Amino acid sequence: MRINVLLGLSAALLLAGCSTTQQLDTSGQQVKFTDAQPGSECRLLGEVTGAQSNWFSGTGGDGSSMRGAANDLRNKAAAMGGNVIYGATSPTENFWSSFIPADSKMIGQVYKCP
Repeated sequence: MRINVLLGLSAALLLAGCSTTQQLDTSGQQVKFTDAQPGSECRLLGEVTGAQSNWFSGTGGDGSSMRGAANDLRNKAAAMGGNVIYGATSPTENFWSSFIPADSKMIGQVYKCP
């Protein structure tokens, strides 16, 4: 029984060490967030969700989980052909998200602007 517990703890620690923040790729670096409604010259491509898993890494308290979700959102927007994200919200951010390592998510509308 004691060996099973030790093996379980070792596996959890190993997986926690492998957990990283979503990285922003080259095309994702070209995507910008905006709070202003894009003009008529821009074309709406759709809505996309970015996520960062916090199960093994915890929330960290340094904003890295939301940064990871934002990076994932920007990467996905770029893959859709977009270069602007409008109205990004985070439905997972609440009082409990500071204590519970739930996945961080960010949702936004993707536009292609000249």
